[in-house]
Amino acid sequence: MLEIDKIRNFAIIAHVDHGKSTLADRMLEITETVPKRSLQQQTLDSMELERERGITIKMAPAKMKYKGYTLNLIDTPGHIDFSYEVSRALSAIEGVVLLVDATQGIQAQTLSTLSEAKKQGLVIVPAISKVDAPLARVDDVRAELALELNCDEEDIILTSGKTGEGVEDLLNAIIEKIPAPEKGESEPRALIFDFQYSDHRGIILYVRVFDGEFKRGETYKLSVAKEEFKALEVGIFKPEETSADSLTQGDIGYIITGIKKPGIAQVGDTVLAKNGKLQSLPGFMQVKPVIWASVYPESQDDLTLLKQALEKLRLSDSALSYEEESSGMVGRGFRLGFLGMLHMEIITERLKREFGLSLIVTLPAVSYKVVYKTGEEKVIYAPMHFPDESEVESVYEKWADMTVILPPEYLGSVMQILHDHEADVKETETMPDGRARLSVELPLRELMRNLFDKIKNVSSGFASISYKVSSWRLANVVRMDVLIAEEVSPAFTRVISKQRIRQEAEAMVERLDEVLPRQQFVLKIQAKVQGKIVASRKKSALRKDVTAKLYGGDVTRKMKLLEKQKKGKKKMLSRGKVHIPNDVFLKVLRKER
Repeated sequence: MLEIDKIRNFAIIAHVDHGKSTLADRMLEITETVPKRSLQQQTLDSMELERERGITIKMAPAKMKYKGYTLNLIDTPGHIDFSYEVSRALSAIEGVVLLVDATQGIQAQTLSTLSEAKKQGLVIVPAISKVDAPLARVDDVRAELALELNCDEEDIILTSGKTGEGVEDLLNAIIEKIPAPEKGESEPRALIFDFQYSDHRGIILYVRVFDGEFKRGETYKLSVAKEEFKALEVGIFKPEETSADSLTQGDIGYIITGIKKPGIAQVGDTVLAKNGKLQSLPGFMQVKPVIWASVYPESQDDLTLLKQALEKLRLSDSALSYEEESSGMVGRGFRLGFLGMLHMEIITERLKREFGLSLIVTLPAVSYKVVYKTGEEKVIYAPMHFPDESEVESVYEKWADMTVILPPEYLGSVMQILHDHEADVKETETMPDGRARLSVELPLRELMRNLFDKIKNVSSGFASISYKVSSWRLANVVRMDVLIAEEVSPAFTRVISKQRIRQEAEAMVERLDEVLPRQQFVLKIQAKVQGKIVASRKKSALRKDVTAKLYGGDVTRKMKLLEKQKKGKKKMLSRGKVHIPNDVFLKVLRKER
């Protein structure tokens, strides 16, 4: 049994594309955890989408041996949408490597994650990556990082995941600076920081052992679910699952439960001995959806398959939430809650790839808290359920606290975009390297209007952004209905700012005018707000040449046929109903994105 003082549990935290996964590859190579012939880029990123995009989506543990020590690494995502993954990792470790790109310096998400690590009292080991890059600003970034952490520049380790430079120095610093786990009690107790699901083995718990020992074949229980199970297998990550005789204090590993019922395992739950008593363990960031979108199968025959797919994804992504709903336009489906736009994109892409589903995905929306004139208070998630203004006393929406870091030459352009998105810039400061740091407050709904992309575009990609959801505030919004052939189409309903009623309405009817197929009658497309039509288009009718078979003869005969056609179209206009094909719905969404 390994002595607990020879264990170091740590994570690498960094902004997206700062070289975190490449650094992890070199650590696995230098410690000979993975044979060099088996190494590949992003070794710990097992998901196809992670490799394609060059980002980490799911945290990944790996156990390394180095100079007689056990180094338990948890590789974490860098994108803001997956900050809950980072929060879970931080609760299972004693220290972090804070990695900053030598070509980019400290970024907004770096500061956000650093703040979370400090709150949990973790030891920070600072390092700079990509020091061999042609555009590296090693001295400047080193000075900037030392100032941010209030440490000596000599304490910051210079590394290159590409060449391996400085990686051994970093491993030595991890051993020297990050403390060993504290010795616990003898009764088994472990924290669940993640879990996976296997059709054959059931739920596989990813755990950090705080007390005692977990052995294969012994019976344990989940403290929240009160579910007992026999450990079919326990093991460690090397980085693949590797069976072991037991997991002891300080270990990070897995327990195969054999449980195949959904909803039993929970992130943050505790695994105890069969008769064990619950004691407090480190907590996690509470996972709450930020945006919602409805997902429908293109064929209603696939509804059951979609439900099964969501159940399976939920077992590997505790941040995903969903509930069934229906639309008169596209049938039955599910309303899904996501942590952000990238999270939404990843989940919908996985549904398509891993389960072969053809989907209709609506535009993302945020929630609103509505206080009715009757005194009732209700949170509304879907725009189609947003009440008429006549029923409402007041409406509240979530706001976001956002940090933007950018070169000063782009400040003017970014400030204009922030103004257009109803943002309030609370503070502007100059960082040691000359970049500007903006502290901004804005309605959460404005993040859905491609705000990040716009800021990235006008700053030539140099701006970095992080945000966190804050409090409810009074909202100046209203529901916009879309009428097609004078009938409301709920799937196109939007909650919009009162400041942009005209622009939003005109844009919507114009999009529909472009993509809707022509009918046998003149098609009215209208946007209605507060009972008034604020934008309208008419799409001309298809016209059959009813006189084509007439050759010569009395002109009055042609006129009679044309008049009859005209009366028929007038009757169709009053009674006509429009079936909107799914491809039209998709085209509208693509244009809005």
